[in-house]
Amino acid sequence: MTSDPYSEFRQAADRPEEQIDLGRAALTLALPEYPALDIAAYLGRINDLALEVAERAGADADGFRSIAALNFVLFARHGFRGNRDDYYDPKNSFLNQVVERKTGIPITLSVLYMEVAARVGLTVDGVGFPGHFMVQVQADGNEIVIDPFNSGDIKTEEELTAMLRQMYGGKLGFRSEFLAPVTKRQILTRMLTNLKAIYAKANDMAKTLAVLDRLLILDPGSAVDTRDRGVIYTRLECYGQAKDDFERYLQLAPDADDAAVIREQLVDLAKRVVLIH
Repeated sequence: MTSDPYSEFRQAADRPEEQIDLGRAALTLALPEYPALDIAAYLGRINDLALEVAERAGADADGFRSIAALNFVLFARHGFRGNRDDYYDPKNSFLNQVVERKTGIPITLSVLYMEVAARVGLTVDGVGFPGHFMVQVQADGNEIVIDPFNSGDIKTEEELTAMLRQMYGGKLGFRSEFLAPVTKRQILTRMLTNLKAIYAKANDMAKTLAVLDRLLILDPGSAVDTRDRGVIYTRLECYGQAKDDFERYLQLAPDADDAAVIREQLVDLAKRVVLIH
């Protein structure tokens, strides 16, 4: 009987939202790449960062002082920063590597920020702002948008509007729903989706498959990920598994634009499965 290669991920992530330990779950994403990863040790390092923040903020700190202490410890003292030189390096998507190298992409730096913030008593949510993940902190009755990729910059609505204009050429205006909190499960999905794109671009089918497996643990009803896993299985000549995924895809999305193409694929796969057997 083979062991489940995703057992630690399942244990950390496949549970009710309120029971998900985001730091632990994010670290498990790195296990296929770093099988000997000591998750407890990295959680300990996050705890140590929080202790530094608490010490700097002081026992009577209000929300704003805690944010100032957090920004100082992470970005001034330890030098965490956005990786602009090699944005699509997969290491930027692994929380252990972010802790080690002190650099990452918006979502992983935001996860680190969220985990440290929560440990010092701040109420913080991830914000799936278009094209650039950030966090929103509740401090003394105020909702403060913070950009961990850019050294903890506090963003006003005007600055967020300018960011959208720069990223989307004026085609996307600011809307308040862009600052709606996202769930831990959505954060993990977004982290995995980033990895999926990176590995697919590199034509690394084995790693893409491993990402798709975990995406489907988080959301077994994802039609797109089911179809994409079928495509990878086909390329890996795992025709039986591809057939199962394509059939499942048509159940999930019978009216999809590519449904006819997938049905043709199924006819071809049925022939291949017969030939193999």
